[in-house]
Amino acid sequence: MRDVRERAAPLVRFMRRHREPVVVQALRSAAAATVAYVVALHLSPEPAPLTAPLTALLVVQVTLYATLTNGIRRVNSVVAGVLVAIAFSLLVGLTWWSLALLIVASLAVGHLVRVDEYVPEVAISAMLVLGVTTVGDTAWARVVETLIGAVVGLGCNLLLPPPVWVEEAGESIEGLARGLRQLMLRIGEEASGRTPVEQAAARLHEARRLDHDIVGVDAALRQAEESLRLNPRVREGLLHRVVLRTGLDTLEICTVVLRVLARTLTDLTKEREPEPLFAPETGAAVERLLSEIADAVVSFAVLVTTQVSQNADAAEARLTAELRQAAATRDKLAQLLLEQLQHDARQWQLHGAVLTEVNRILDELDTEHRSRRLLEELDRCTREERDRLPWLYRLRALVRVPDRLRRNRAAAPGRSR
Repeated sequence: MRDVRERAAPLVRFMRRHREPVVVQALRSAAAATVAYVVALHLSPEPAPLTAPLTALLVVQVTLYATLTNGIRRVNSVVAGVLVAIAFSLLVGLTWWSLALLIVASLAVGHLVRVDEYVPEVAISAMLVLGVTTVGDTAWARVVETLIGAVVGLGCNLLLPPPVWVEEAGESIEGLARGLRQLMLRIGEEASGRTPVEQAAARLHEARRLDHDIVGVDAALRQAEESLRLNPRVREGLLHRVVLRTGLDTLEICTVVLRVLARTLTDLTKEREPEPLFAPETGAAVERLLSEIADAVVSFAVLVTTQVSQNADAAEARLTAELRQAAATRDKLAQLLLEQLQHDARQWQLHGAVLTEVNRILDELDTEHRSRRLLEELDRCTREERDRLPWLYRLRALVRVPDRLRRNRAAAPGRSR
């Protein structure tokens, strides 16, 4: 069996590799550029219409949303540059000083028409058109080739929809949750015995390094959010985006609180050294509580990344049970700390801080709290999209697209999916 897995490992790596953004981008860009060149050979008067494949190469992106936005800005930049070149050719022609004025005017026009990163393309198009003799023919040929490249690039993603990167984003979120769990388990084990200051400080540094993991997860999530926008393969894309984004926000808050908890335990270690942090029974309660919260963090990540309703129900039930058990352990720990402080009131503020930080994590993971946050975020995003794209909502009303998002929210207000 082991030999079979080893022989199949290259195939597995290849299957995973074909979904990587770099591979997808290279294949789609090459295909779109080739098709655009073939089409332009039949429609453009130029003998080598390289503007069409160049436009397709720049327009095609990994996601459909990026293709649409880049295509529109790309066409606007080229058309604006061509119009500026025509105006200069009719007025002054090509000289060294007119070239300088052309570049300045083209960049200014690029900012006026709001083509963002394609502002230099306005000047490039203007210089290429102005540098030829038959300005009129070349100008319109360049516009036609640009339109061909943009249409082919857009059609490539419409006929062959790009992959949806939700699975990769979900794996990143679950990986972050497992990292949190491992750190919580280590902190809990050390809190139940004698912990050197250096060891407690090392856990604090580990908690701070989790910020780097959050940056990577956020990048994967942004890619997933963009792949869901205007993708014909996806229904309820807004719901998926909001579920993942709010889930990452919750884990990020838990990471910050865990870092504060690690700092509190480090300070407590400095104050009580060489004594143990807690009494034996209290330390065991702390270890058990952090272990239960660690399991709840992973269950929460599974809940927000689960797409099947039955699996989501099971994950939510498991999370609810784990949070209930953690709350009971928290109450027991609070009683033990109270009894300890009645005999020894030293560092009472640090003991209270431990309970406060634990309560914050439990509150963030609470299913009712998450449901309220999810509905608020859905309403906010819906209002923003309606204000930004009113034509899209009018089109949906004309074709009577069912509002599946609202139906799902009404049918399952307590579920995150």
